[in-house]
Order: sequence, then structure tokens, then C-alpha cells
Amino acid sequence: MNVGVFGGTFDPPHIGHLIVGEHVREALGLGKLIFVPTAIPPHKQDQKITDSHHRLSMLRLATGGNLSLSVSPYEVEKGGVSYTVQTLTEFKQRMQGDSFFLLIGMDNLAEFRTWREPDKILSLATVVVMTRPGLRPGADEFLGDPRVRLVEVPAIGVASTFLRQRVREGKSIRYLVPAEVEEYIVHHRLYVSTPG
Repeated sequence: MNVGVFGGTFDPPHIGHLIVGEHVREALGLGKLIFVPTAIPPHKQDQKITDSHHRLSMLRLATGGNLSLSVSPYEVEKGGVSYTVQTLTEFKQRMQGDSFFLLIGMDNLAEFRTWREPDKILSLATVVVMTRPGLRPGADEFLGDPRVRLVEVPAIGVASTFLRQRVREGKSIRYLVPAEVEEYIVHHRLYVSTPG
């Protein structure tokens, strides 16, 4: 099976994550797309992020009802700093025979060479760069590399930072996140105070 892997902080997960994930899944004919919330993102170690069990729960709510989407607790349960190469190595061992497709944004491609063992990542999975209409990635070294695929995804003007700010300001996030995620945020009083 062709399996997509979509990692991130998902703090909170929103409709943009779901729309681009499903778009790539259909475009590449992936049998499954696994969302993988990070425990501690390597490039955000100095930032405060919401407790991982909340982010995991919200992702499960967000993806519920779509049998092609799943959520892996691997990085959260492992704890510590989350490195993509470790996660892909683990998935490769667990799901032998499957082919993996790692979804990353255009902004991630520019810093991909700073990731831990980028060449090993490219040996474990096809890197799928999600581009926006009319924009091409700036990392020209990857263009033409058969291990890198470009997939144009809809431009969704929603970001987790924007949603957290709206909640802090007492503004609605209805329709920007699945209803179940909005209810979870309200129930657990997430994002109501400035982190720090």
C-alpha cells in the first residue's frame, strides 16, 4: 500500500490540514494518510506548545469518520524531540512492504537539508512537497529528483497561530476547525491565556 505520512504540531488541527492532506491522498492514490503529531518539534524546542495528549485527541476527533485517515501516537508516546527519520524508520519496520510518502510544506523544503539525516529520509520515503497555486519551491536542488514530488494543493488561509490568537481574543473559530475540535477546545479551555 502507498501510505502518506503527515507530521506536525497540529496545535490545533484545522480544516487546512484536512483539506491539503485529503487532496494529496487523492492526487497520489494513497491508500492511507497517517497524521503524526510531534512530541517536541526539533525546530520549535524554544516554543511552548499545547500538551501532546490534547493535540493527539483533537487530531483523532478531526480525522474521525474518514477511514482513509488515521492518527499515530508514535512520536507522542516515544517522547522527547521528534525526528522524522526515526519515525519513518519505525513505520518502515512496522509496515513492511508499504511505500511511504512524506508530506511537507514548501517552507519545510527550504530547510530540509538541516533536518536529521535528510538523505536517509529520502531513502525511506518519497518527499511530497505541497505547493500553492502559481508558486514553486525555492530549493532548486530538489527539482528533478525522482524522490521528490510536487503536488499543488488549494491555498487555505488558515494557520494554527491565527486560531490560537482568535481563541485568546474570545473570537469564533467555527468552520475553521471541525466542530468536534472546537467543542474540545472550549471544554478544555485551551488557548484562552497567552502561553509563556
